[in-house]
Amino acid sequence: MNTSQAAPGSQASLREANRLRVLDALRDQGAMTQVEIAGFTGLSPATVSNLVKDLDSAGAVELEPSIRNGRRAVLVSLATGNVLLAAIAFGDRDVRVAIGTGPRDIVGRQRMPLPADHAADEGMERASRLLLDLVEKAGKTMVDVRAVGIGIPAPVDRISGQVGSESILPGWRGVAVAEEMAGRIQAPVFVDNTANLAALGELRCGVLQGVQHAVYIKISHGVGAGLILDGEIFRGAAGTAGEIGHMTIDENGPVCRCGNRGCLETYVGSRSLLDVLSVSHGPLSLRDVIHRAIDGDPGCRRVLADAGRHLGVAVAGVVNLVNPEVVVLGGQLSQVGSIITAPLRASLERCAIPSATASLEVVLGELDTDADVVGALVSAAALLPANEGVLVGSASIS
Repeated sequence: MNTSQAAPGSQASLREANRLRVLDALRDQGAMTQVEIAGFTGLSPATVSNLVKDLDSAGAVELEPSIRNGRRAVLVSLATGNVLLAAIAFGDRDVRVAIGTGPRDIVGRQRMPLPADHAADEGMERASRLLLDLVEKAGKTMVDVRAVGIGIPAPVDRISGQVGSESILPGWRGVAVAEEMAGRIQAPVFVDNTANLAALGELRCGVLQGVQHAVYIKISHGVGAGLILDGEIFRGAAGTAGEIGHMTIDENGPVCRCGNRGCLETYVGSRSLLDVLSVSHGPLSLRDVIHRAIDGDPGCRRVLADAGRHLGVAVAGVVNLVNPEVVVLGGQLSQVGSIITAPLRASLERCAIPSATASLEVVLGELDTDADVVGALVSAAALLPANEGVLVGSASIS
């Protein structure tokens, strides 16, 4: 979608920047008075007053009389209309929750860490609490949540609806997440693998709009892929398509948590990266490695470049098999950009057949680490009744 932008440094540009500061404050903090907005953003009360008037006229905020500190006040909140969608994206070690009026219109979000080997009940309970908190901050109730999309970093059996792996997210094995969460939230729920949802997010609202055949690679603590064939997510017969992290790239390699040897994840997953760096750098988090690599640390850059090389070998196999137009890198590790994409491209050139790479593009995701959240909102929108369809990209999903 084309948008016109004011010239940098102009009054219109400054006003737009201030407008975004107010909207971001409301997303982060929930409903606030104008005085509170001024204190949070650092803008003057007069500027906030004018911006709120403009936003109210545009239908971007809602105003509601209230009492603060014994005085009359007007609460300003993001406009949500009558339809509120929710997204819940579980990671290996965290859960992110967002609410919005559509995939492009997120009005609130929160993140909470989770133990590395957490159980499903613990994860679902924390996610439910986060969602309730977000809804209340938006001045709404759970009745306003019409549908929920949920991402799980593990295979989801399309037939039973259960999480289907004893080695990948073992605390969730056999849990029918959609059924369990629908009971907690009292709204329709769609569940899919997070890599599939991230691919869907980029397909409907990001860099893959209009693309028919693509592979989305999510690289974070683990590695997963979402396959797009004929403009749709391809999940396979039982929902396990895209488990690239457990593709064998060396049958004599390290033993993986899945029980096989030499899986891609044993070379590019966070555990292997951090173990290699612990000798020279001591204990690090994945975020530490990313920041240090961007800042020029040679050890971190070398380890990530090696990961990119191994990743390229696995991706070459997928490229030879499905012949995509585009390969998209997303997830936390995509933030290092060319440090990982350059060696990945080199491996592709070396290992994939020339006719498959001749017109292949390798790009970074447009939605960054929000891709799975956006995809979850797209999936939630698809659960709505026909008369409550919302805009997704340039078309309505109902």
